[in-house]
Amino acid sequence: MMSLITPQQALEKLAENIRDLRLKKGFTQKGLADRSGVALASLRKFEQTGAISLESFLKLCMTLGYLEKVIDATKAEAKAFTSIDDVLKDKKEAKKPQRGWRK
Repeated sequence: MMSLITPQQALEKLAENIRDLRLKKGFTQKGLADRSGVALASLRKFEQTGAISLESFLKLCMTLGYLEKVIDATKAEAKAFTSIDDVLKDKKEAKKPQRGWRK
């Protein structure tokens, strides 16, 4: 599915969500930075601009208790079968090599 949100808008929304979670848990920026191992300057920059490394973002999520939700959000969706024919068709397709083909 195509999204109408830009990558920059997504970064800004992620930063807003992390800030809201931080405040909900009662952490100051310094407190969250100390607990997560992310530099205070990096956390401040993230909350202002959305710019952060993936590793630092994951550390913040882990400290706030949301790492599993982030991982789950990137899982491929399970197929929904509507008939036994769909199940049999999927079984045949599963035998094909599981490699990407697009450049």
